[in-house]
Amino acid sequence: MFRRYWSVTKPGIIMGNFISVAGGFLLASKGDVDLWLMTATLIGLSLVIASGCAINNVIDRDIDIKMARTRTRVTVTGEMSGMTALCHGIVLGIIGFGLLIAYTTQVAVLFAAFGYFIYVGVYSLYMKRNSVYGTFVGSLSGAVPPVVGYCAVTGQFDTGALILLVMFSLWQMPHSYAIAIFRFKDYQAANIPVLPVAQGIDKAKRHIVLYIAIYTLVVMLLPINGYTGAAFMAVACTTSFWWLLMALRGYRRNIDVSGWARQVFAFSIINITALSIAMAVDYQSMAPHIIGFN
Repeated sequence: MFRRYWSVTKPGIIMGNFISVAGGFLLASKGDVDLWLMTATLIGLSLVIASGCAINNVIDRDIDIKMARTRTRVTVTGEMSGMTALCHGIVLGIIGFGLLIAYTTQVAVLFAAFGYFIYVGVYSLYMKRNSVYGTFVGSLSGAVPPVVGYCAVTGQFDTGALILLVMFSLWQMPHSYAIAIFRFKDYQAANIPVLPVAQGIDKAKRHIVLYIAIYTLVVMLLPINGYTGAAFMAVACTTSFWWLLMALRGYRRNIDVSGWARQVFAFSIINITALSIAMAVDYQSMAPHIIGFN
């Protein structure tokens, strides 16, 4: 029974976001870590993400059954009813938001709510099924976790938070397009208008290269603006430029496009994990540049 309730929350997504939340939190903490606040932030946001994923599984039952990757989900096989998964998601969301409201900051809660609304309300219910821009809209929710971690500490949306938001949003694009290429038949069968299906793999290749190039430049803004140091810069340059070179290999003649896309996808995870760890340990002490909410 526990396995059903665990699997419907997409634990792989939770774990990936757990690392980015911790990275944002520790970057903002600058060595002065409030362990209770960190615990509440990590658990609270993880529960919010789990809630969104459970509800997404309920919404996507009709298209999940058409895709080889998702047709064994418990909401598709009937192992868990849609109503049970929905109630499970709602309870997780109430507990998660409750923790964030009780122990973090208004700005952190605001961004958690923003990400939740975008993922469940805008992306899952409409954009994923109806627009090639669904990936971009979804990337905004995927970029929220490190911002929530950061703002839980600072209580304000400053330049560092903005860089994290843009950086993680840009990262989502080539990561998602790579998945759509090597899962092309799945998305085509489910009639989901991701870029490779709607406008062709060649255009998706160009967008992957373009987004990684812009992402690489944005990542450099953290050390340039004094939020991180030379170690982060070294990790960022090494992993991001290697990812860009890997993307450019997609233009070789007679390349196995599916295999290439899997490599781009796999290295995207290595890249963002390495940068999340690097910014957590190579922070710099400086006054924040406040640009918005507080």
